[in-house]
Amino acid sequence: MTRQDLSNEATTMLVEGDEVVMERVFDAPRELVWTVLTSPEHVSAWWGPHGTTTTVVEMEVRPGGRWRWVNNFAGGEAPFTGEYLEVVPPERMVRTSAFDLGPEGPPALETLTLDEVDGGTRLRWHSRFPSPEVLGFALAQGMSKGALEQFDRIADVLVDLAPDGRSSRLQAG
Repeated sequence: MTRQDLSNEATTMLVEGDEVVMERVFDAPRELVWTVLTSPEHVSAWWGPHGTTTTVVEMEVRPGGRWRWVNNFAGGEAPFTGEYLEVVPPERMVRTSAFDLGPEGPPALETLTLDEVDGGTRLRWHSRFPSPEVLGFALAQGMSKGALEQFDRIADVLVDLAPDGRSSRLQAG
């Protein structure tokens, strides 16, 4: 797979081989972004594309902890699951991620890092899929649109939670 730039005006999204790297700078403190990424009540508000809801079935944010989230949409549901491998609040988490329907296969490996930049926080979300073909299948199912909208939804949650009303919609990092 050749390198693809699937970015929008707010979030960068680069795809190459079996990897996806997404980045966005939020105008919010790192601790708040971490909280939004690791609290079930907030995950249910941002996971998945616009127009969907998410049920957090399990979420134990610690090394060895499991997670399972079910994204609900008009035509059904899309469950995802994985295990937290590394958790370093509020800087970094590494976890596995797999679509929880159909034949089992190796999960993707996701590394999320949060860096303080210019009074805000850069979220870098790096995903390595089991193969370029598995990533290609995910992209064909609408993953890029859903992921970009998911970053917009994180921004919306941050705006709602920001004590000073700062906007979280900055251009791509």
